[in-house]
Amino acid sequence: MKKKRPSLKDIAEVLKVSTTTVSFVLNGKGEEKKISKQLITKVEDYLKEINYKPNLVARSLRTGSSRVIVFMVEDISNYFFSKIGRIIEDIAYQNDYRVLFCSTENNTKRAQGLIQLFQERQVDGFIIVPPIGIEEEVINLIENDTPVVLFDRKIKSVDVDSVTLNNYEGATLITEHLIEEGFSKMAFITIDLDLLQMKDRMRGYLDTLEKNNMEPLLLEIPYNTANAVACNTAITLFLIENPDIDSIFFSTNYLAQYGLKALSNYNEQLIKKLGIACFDDNIFFEMYSPSITTFAQPIEQMGAQLMDIMFDKLNNKENKTANKARVSNGNLIIRESSLRKESMPSQ
Repeated sequence: MKKKRPSLKDIAEVLKVSTTTVSFVLNGKGEEKKISKQLITKVEDYLKEINYKPNLVARSLRTGSSRVIVFMVEDISNYFFSKIGRIIEDIAYQNDYRVLFCSTENNTKRAQGLIQLFQERQVDGFIIVPPIGIEEEVINLIENDTPVVLFDRKIKSVDVDSVTLNNYEGATLITEHLIEEGFSKMAFITIDLDLLQMKDRMRGYLDTLEKNNMEPLLLEIPYNTANAVACNTAITLFLIENPDIDSIFFSTNYLAQYGLKALSNYNEQLIKKLGIACFDDNIFFEMYSPSITTFAQPIEQMGAQLMDIMFDKLNNKENKTANKARVSNGNLIIRESSLRKESMPSQ
């Protein structure tokens, strides 16, 4: 039979103190409430002795704060999001908060359901990588005084704090670098999601080619089929149809990983013959042969910015104005894959 969880009243009776005293000590407010150090130690030692764990749901109902922040992303297993998640988790822990991680798979209904679930659990704040179609849910959170910070992408129709990257600049730098290395038949492989950051990456590629009087070559893979098998098939067909490609720019790191596998399966020499670069870094790219050129996002900086805004909102709930839109600049990391090939004519 499951042992009954002791209540604050039970603990107070054993220690011959008030339930208020136990509550203050349990919530780290003993010194603030002028409780003696000796009594604080007595309560803390007994709580350890009985291995008492506070009921977080009950505490959130009582205090109005769960000290939990939700980090809702496209896919938490993605290297970029998991790295950001770890930074957020560490900063939250240092401030006596915990983080719940969840993935939306860019599915609107899934995101809507998760927001409703966590809102009902009274979490203190949301950091969201928003899929299309959750404007109403974000507005509802804001109207209910729940701190919200968007990450990686914005919602144009909603006035909400955000941390994003200058995706256009990043795509421009990659494209310019490949052109400077002598590549002239450059393909851009991306996914067909109607998201602002993906549009900006494509726009950076297209505008740079136009300035250099070069023709674009696009492959858009449907997001709902962007797995290893589907990408391998799509990229292989693309290579067969466009045998004069001399370089490839992948719009995301997971597409680059799928793409490198597809290139190797189709013709293992292509990886060394083509110029290759991608958006977002990954430790895998540094170890690959040849090492892969990437545009790296400033992960530490962006994670710190997210939590800076979140804690500002948590500590100043009366200020409902969304006035923080942080746009970060990344860093082009040039490695072997994008450098001029020996067989290419010098300019």
